[in-house]
Amino acid sequence: MATTSRVVIARGAGAPVTIEAMLIPDPGPYDAVVRVVACGVCHSDLGSLRRPHADGLPVALGHETAGIVELVGDEVTSVAPGDSVIVAWRAPCGACEPCRRGFAAMCESSLVGSKPAVLADGTPVNRMLGIAGFADRVFVAAAQCVKYDAAIRAEAAALIGCGVMTGFGATAISAPVRPGDSVAVFGCGGVGDAAIAGAHFAGASMIIAVDVNPTKLEWAKHFGATHFVDASSTDAVQAVLALTGGRGADVAVEAVGTPAAYLAAFQAHSRTGMLVQVGVPEADAEVTLSLRQLFQLGPTRPSWYGDCIPTRDFPVLLDLYRQGRLDLDAFITETIALEDVPEAFEKMEAGTVLRSVVVL
Repeated sequence: MATTSRVVIARGAGAPVTIEAMLIPDPGPYDAVVRVVACGVCHSDLGSLRRPHADGLPVALGHETAGIVELVGDEVTSVAPGDSVIVAWRAPCGACEPCRRGFAAMCESSLVGSKPAVLADGTPVNRMLGIAGFADRVFVAAAQCVKYDAAIRAEAAALIGCGVMTGFGATAISAPVRPGDSVAVFGCGGVGDAAIAGAHFAGASMIIAVDVNPTKLEWAKHFGATHFVDASSTDAVQAVLALTGGRGADVAVEAVGTPAAYLAAFQAHSRTGMLVQVGVPEADAEVTLSLRQLFQLGPTRPSWYGDCIPTRDFPVLLDLYRQGRLDLDAFITETIALEDVPEAFEKMEAGTVLRSVVVL
């Protein structure tokens, strides 16, 4: 029988978020209902407050989610009620062209819950990245659920559902960083620090953290950064070139999503290296580069979700956490209630938190 859940709603650009009731339907044959235990406050959610919604519908926010399965559809065999799961925002279909060509993170038919989202008053809404995790419960495809050991803190596990996997994968999978490489990470928020952790895991010999916020540079040190550039007072490109003997970084990671950060990362990467763009830009963001620059400097590529396959890669990061080799707890600045999400967005914009995590 359908139930209701509290959910954080964004109704449009500049409008304040509200907590409203959303219907949680009974699962279809391949669906699952998950009781949310923890959900990280991610920059992608903040983006939904800043920009108009393409179809005009409100958005139910939250997607960095861990919880406990309550109900599953009749055909579901991968998870069962009582399982602790991380909910992935990409569940590759395996049949579309990107999936067939080995680009599962860019799946064009990612699996999601089979029934539309509707508020208790009948208003249709969109689930943020197919999840809507700032809620008591979520209705998702069972294929989005990746089981994990219930002994692991849900607050830590939830971060793998988006930010940590995205950043870690950018260096460990997308680039990929090789032992002895030099790496420069432009932007040291949650995703950038996860990229630093991934580079450290992959054996980088030099990891340069670049940010305009000195506090974030201090955070980066904990995750493996070896050198630090305060871009508020230093020419970041020249600093990276000086540290790398004029060659540029073997791998540069752009983790901000702005033209300025992209151009700096582009100019600071080696002609034999790789620029990985993991920061999500606005739709109208543009950069100007000459064809000669593109010809002379090394290749560039985007990284979607760290090029992960959730069922393959989430367990790897969880094992690293259990072994003490990936400090997920250090990403968590604070745990908050659902009602505190608006304040958490303000703290994120001010750069005073690495991750706020809603705990229910």
